[in-house]
Amino acid sequence: MNRQIVKLFGFLVVLYALLFGFTSYWSIFDADDLKANQANRRPLLEEQQIKRGDILAADGSIIARSIPRGSGDNRIYVRRYPQGGLFGNPIGYSFVTQGRVGFELAHNDELVGNQTEFLSILDELRGHAQVGDTVQSALDPAAQEAAVNGLAGRRGSVVAMVPSTGEIRAMVSIPEYDPNRVPKDFAQLNRDESAPLFNRATQAGYPPGSTMKVVTATAALDSGEFTPSSTLSGRSGIEIDGVPLANSGGEQFGTIDMTTALTNSVNTWWAQAGEELGKDTMFEYMNRFGFDAKPPLDYPRFQLATSGVFDGNKLLGPSDAIDIGRVAIGQERLRVTPLQMAQVVAAVANEGELMEPRLWSRVIDPDGRETRLDPARQSRVMSEETAATLNEMMQNVVAEGTGTAGAVSGIDVAGKTGTAELSPSVNDAWFIGFAPASDPQIAISCIVERTSGFGGPTCGPIFKAVAETILQGDSGG
Repeated sequence: MNRQIVKLFGFLVVLYALLFGFTSYWSIFDADDLKANQANRRPLLEEQQIKRGDILAADGSIIARSIPRGSGDNRIYVRRYPQGGLFGNPIGYSFVTQGRVGFELAHNDELVGNQTEFLSILDELRGHAQVGDTVQSALDPAAQEAAVNGLAGRRGSVVAMVPSTGEIRAMVSIPEYDPNRVPKDFAQLNRDESAPLFNRATQAGYPPGSTMKVVTATAALDSGEFTPSSTLSGRSGIEIDGVPLANSGGEQFGTIDMTTALTNSVNTWWAQAGEELGKDTMFEYMNRFGFDAKPPLDYPRFQLATSGVFDGNKLLGPSDAIDIGRVAIGQERLRVTPLQMAQVVAAVANEGELMEPRLWSRVIDPDGRETRLDPARQSRVMSEETAATLNEMMQNVVAEGTGTAGAVSGIDVAGKTGTAELSPSVNDAWFIGFAPASDPQIAISCIVERTSGFGGPTCGPIFKAVAETILQGDSGG
């Protein structure tokens, strides 16, 4: 074959590959961003003529519905949110002028009734109008309300997750917003310094404080490097990575075992454990829990933050210069989302197996056919034996340690507190836990931003209120 023809053929192949690559990126890999872009209104205008499916809560109540405006060829449908701000985050909104975000965007194909090309053509030939499917979420209105009431206007977040399935029963971000206000007040909501449109549960990165000790304890036990009876010094003022580290309030302990160190959240003990485990082991277990990657939640990727150790916006790994002792106690440059910490505690509750988190529960098409959630395993984080040991240790935290404010009457609770000091007298307060500890039904993470309080007294009561609400509902109470 003529060499020039071969070169021309090769050049055309390269051009085709580039064209294919760019179109694939826009249509597949960057589809969420493209669909959410307010400037890309063509699909939104087209879909106004489709009766968008309802979004339901777990109890069947309506979170979002579409109502008709006009008649005949001029009929369009407009989105309404009957429960106002209760589900603003995470459900989001869908409007021609502002685009889509949240659950509305993630489940857009089902909500507008997009089918395979063959079925769409078949419907057109039959003269059937396109109608959206109903999508039922796993979100429990009573649990949402309990979390909102518990936060009581304080900035923060609560995530409640079923350990065995990954279903999200509550996802609250305060300040909240009413999606019905979006078309009229979008500019004002966007300018609001409290950032109500920002879903703290999935997008905010916080220092986790001592809740990170659950991850460190998992690595210590599951790697075989430590046992519950392993001892280290709990003295305050020990050097970690060349810098003195103190216990909370300067509290002094002698040589103590791991159970005592977790019950009393002894910083110096756990920092030494982190240094002994080393960066490779710590990062291995962090990755098993889902750190260093966006969570596989049915949610737009641009609304999901990665949890991990950061230098600015750069995600760091075990080969980087990191004070692993302080990472082990939730300090250093570690940033986590409330969703990530719910996953951490859910993995312990589910005998060491982490399930993929899910907001949806089932999809119902206009003919009544259902597609239900099929739980999927994200990873095996630890052995069942490790999970059982850690469960017992975390029960001690609530029974006699820093987490007594999270105790639920008549129910065994496993938990861990955290207090991340941002500046003198300004903390991010945490509580993560699950209940009942003997048969876990719900795992919960809670954070209150920039408070003068500590994790246990501040977030323990919120955990308790949400857990009681969910457990009473599950038992029919």
